[in-house]
Amino acid sequence: MNNDLLDFDRAQALLAQAAAPLDRRQLVALADAAGRVLANGLSATLDLPPADNSAMDGYAIRHADYQPGASLPVQQRSYAGEMPQPLLPGQATRLFTGSLIPEGADTVVMQEHARESDGHVQILEAPAPGQFVRKRGMDTTAGQPLLAAGTLLEAAHIALLASQGLTHVQVYDRLRVGILTTGDELVAPGAERAAQQIYNCNGPMLAALVQKTGAHTAHVLHARDNEADLRAALTTMLADCDLVLSIGGVSVGEKDLVKPVLESLGGKLALWKVRMKPGKPVALAHIGGKPVVCLPGNPVSVYAVYAMLVSPLVRRMQGRATLFPPVGAAALRTERPRQDNREEFLRVQWRQQPGGAPELVPYPNQDSSVISSMPWATGLARMPAGREVRDGDVVAYYDVAHWLA
Repeated sequence: MNNDLLDFDRAQALLAQAAAPLDRRQLVALADAAGRVLANGLSATLDLPPADNSAMDGYAIRHADYQPGASLPVQQRSYAGEMPQPLLPGQATRLFTGSLIPEGADTVVMQEHARESDGHVQILEAPAPGQFVRKRGMDTTAGQPLLAAGTLLEAAHIALLASQGLTHVQVYDRLRVGILTTGDELVAPGAERAAQQIYNCNGPMLAALVQKTGAHTAHVLHARDNEADLRAALTTMLADCDLVLSIGGVSVGEKDLVKPVLESLGGKLALWKVRMKPGKPVALAHIGGKPVVCLPGNPVSVYAVYAMLVSPLVRRMQGRATLFPPVGAAALRTERPRQDNREEFLRVQWRQQPGGAPELVPYPNQDSSVISSMPWATGLARMPAGREVRDGDVVAYYDVAHWLA
């Protein structure tokens, strides 16, 4: 096993801590807060529900007034949003879901267990004391923690905040990311392409990955394989961005010029050569306190390295509390034993038949240039370095729905 390769877990941990969270914050309307990261913890300002209310359409009674076969006068019909009269002993109040519980009542009989006629209600089944009463503060209690700083706000969080009457929240500013692709062989989609050239899919793909993780793509630039173009592109992005991601040009070929250009701009580049496949050549530099992460050039390598190594750094810089999504596990289906001296991440589909155990089915061609494998795959299955994995062995599974969110 090559000793000059950095272990994957170590590389992942180091990259996740390669920059501090942004210190820029802004106040945004609740309507614009989805997908943003909460910058400060919030406590509840209200008891929810603010008063006892009914969980069912039915009748509020005093449980002590129930007698088998008894018929109680219905003293009032009270709808949600109305203030009911206090319940008199030996009577009932007709309620609806969300109606306030009248003072003196302690139990709700659901309408399916009651029969009303001529202003009286007969209870057909014995009620349990306190049934179907939503108690004040059952959901939230004023003064208690509501949401922690670093929460990625989604629809459920927006509902919780709105329930407290909030209209604005303090969030971290959006992370600004610059993307640089390199290589004389690349042309933009739609441009005229010579026989020796290929369309640049890495730039659009990485921009989409950045946006999917909630960051803002400030620049997507391409530089030809010369130091002047590289220096100009990097200078532009470093001026405008919090994080710069470059693709290609950091290996040891004659035209791999990113390293000397970064050094000329004051960056000290650490070429880690991570023990992972695809994606061995990964590098990190800091210029003016801003991180520059250099990714390999093959599209699948870009995809895997971003998901596994870069997305935790993006989440940290966004101020998120959770950097590493959960890792699953399932049995791998493979026609031949697999073993490599690097951690290998296979593009797989998670499949599960009704009543069966989950399985991970690899894409037939695992070459790092096979772009069609990426939309097919639901995630990446991790083959441990130096260990043989056979059909049916359980391996770690990284669901891209979580690792690219």
